[in-house]
Amino acid sequence: MIYDASVAAIVAFAAFVLLTLGISFYLGRRATSSEGYFAAHGQIPWAINGVAFAGDYLSAASFLGICGMIASYGYDGFLYSIGYLAGWVVALFVIAEPMKRLGRFTFADALDAKFQSPGIRAAAGVSTLVVSVFYLIPQMVGAGVLIQPLLGLPHWIGVVAVGAVVIVIVVTAGMVSTTWVQFLKGSLLVIFSAVLVAIVLSKGLKVDDGGFQSIGPLDESEVAPQRIQTGDAMIAGRTVLTPDDGWSDAQDFIRLARDDNRGFDLFRIERSGAQVWLRQAQSVRKTDAATLIDGAPLGRDPGQRELLTGGYVSRLPDDQQQTGPLGPAAYLATLRQSEVVLWKKTSVWHDDETMSTIYYPQATEGSQVLRPGEHPRFQGIRGESWVGKINFLSLMLALFCGTASLPHILIRYYTVKDAAAARKSTIVGIATIGFFYVLTLYLGLGAMTNGALDLTSNNMAAPLLARSFNDWLFAIISAIAFTTVLGTVSGLILASSGAVAHDLLEGVFGLQLSGTRQVRVAKISAVIVGIVAIVLGILFQGLNLSYLVGWAFSVAASANLPSLVMLLFWKRTTRQGIVASILVGMFSSLAWVLLSADTFESVYGIDPAGAPTPFGQPGIVTIPLAFLTLIVVSLMTGNRSGDEAPVAG
Repeated sequence: MIYDASVAAIVAFAAFVLLTLGISFYLGRRATSSEGYFAAHGQIPWAINGVAFAGDYLSAASFLGICGMIASYGYDGFLYSIGYLAGWVVALFVIAEPMKRLGRFTFADALDAKFQSPGIRAAAGVSTLVVSVFYLIPQMVGAGVLIQPLLGLPHWIGVVAVGAVVIVIVVTAGMVSTTWVQFLKGSLLVIFSAVLVAIVLSKGLKVDDGGFQSIGPLDESEVAPQRIQTGDAMIAGRTVLTPDDGWSDAQDFIRLARDDNRGFDLFRIERSGAQVWLRQAQSVRKTDAATLIDGAPLGRDPGQRELLTGGYVSRLPDDQQQTGPLGPAAYLATLRQSEVVLWKKTSVWHDDETMSTIYYPQATEGSQVLRPGEHPRFQGIRGESWVGKINFLSLMLALFCGTASLPHILIRYYTVKDAAAARKSTIVGIATIGFFYVLTLYLGLGAMTNGALDLTSNNMAAPLLARSFNDWLFAIISAIAFTTVLGTVSGLILASSGAVAHDLLEGVFGLQLSGTRQVRVAKISAVIVGIVAIVLGILFQGLNLSYLVGWAFSVAASANLPSLVMLLFWKRTTRQGIVASILVGMFSSLAWVLLSADTFESVYGIDPAGAPTPFGQPGIVTIPLAFLTLIVVSLMTGNRSGDEAPVAG
């Protein structure tokens, strides 16, 4: 798609950024001590902290990635919502109160409270950095995704803009400003998402062709392969182009010449008995000179073309053309009995070693859209192969265990005054997050059925859905999503800077830093981590945000959760067991992710068949491995070291 900047978008963007920076500068004077910088003096009200939990947790993956997956595949994207929310059960019943009692500033404080071990601080500090950086990648990618339609600027500018603003937020006021930014964006995100869902339900469902052509029904002989290859066939009065330059490999597609010298029209061949239909598809080919859309340069000038937006309903029950307003339950029931056009993609390689990505429509029953197993990564749920089922279970396990293992979530427990306040803020966070995740289902389905899909980037589903209704709503939703990225990235960078200044330099290397110097070192660390996040956000452009976050959850759950849980509930846990568990969980999950087929294909650009790991999500292997490592090492070292945890729970 071609995105144009609008006055509304620029005004909304500027207002949100200036408000965010204003909060940071105003609260900056409260962050001169280490207690103020890392933990906001423990004086954040529990209700505010609960909403801030939601603001911190509802990241770009939650808003952009999940909505995009639902819009593209249906119910499968909602499985991420379920997994993300379920993880808060662990946080509420296992982690919340002990974290507040044991620690001061960082995750390492809690783990090391009983041992005073530089080894634990080193392992936990490194783990915090690794998990935070992994989690930063999808947030920064999301920032670039938002800047393109919001201001009409390239992806990399959005990444740099977010990095710069976040660095200012963290450097000026630390946890105080981060908390209020997260509270603000959490509140606005839920409120305006609810408004957008209300508009989707009030509009209901409508049959539409989305502006895409269909030719047929035709007789099978009219599209016989031998006639396509000769280039002399006529279909509906239009010349079939010879499938040269690699197109001969695309046997299910046919190209028809245009009279206006604007490339060609691409159709997918759909056969039903003796009849054949041609459904319009679209191709994107990137060369050194230009981006080609169906053979014509991308643009709006004469001789140029741009991609059409996808997402529409092809049939409603009882041959209706439009339903009118629907309630939440009626919307799902009607969609289940309808037919929706989803979009798939495939590739064609050309003689000059460039590639065309073909996006083609596929009519899909609504009942199929609302069942699990349609996403390519989740198809194993209903298949016979054990690999697909284990991969799905591994992802759900990582999401369930990962929430209570994320460093930027754990440190938020230090911002309230006592354990009871930590528990109450967790309950508020669960209620806010749960309500939002219900909204994501309707946001994704609304984008699927309202012609609001950029076929090249499903991460833009929610903002483009808003634009299909109103430019100002689009501007506000996009600006809030941008603020969502700011809040989450702020928390991650703050957790990283605390790991460097408080855990590594002071706890491991023994540097005696005053509160003021510790804050200064943390701010320098924040700048460095922010720059790293910017670079990674540019490099990983194009990957789905939710899938990237799934990897981060796997690493966090493998590295952090086993040691924390065993410290609380097994009195024979030793410092050696904690260190070994963190390192084994972290390195095994990282290695698994980096050697997976998805990484081979999406990151390295090489044949995924050569990947050594049997499935992509490591949690089902690496989380038990970390638990087992802690138990074995603790049993081996407990009697001779005498450093078992004196009190459990």
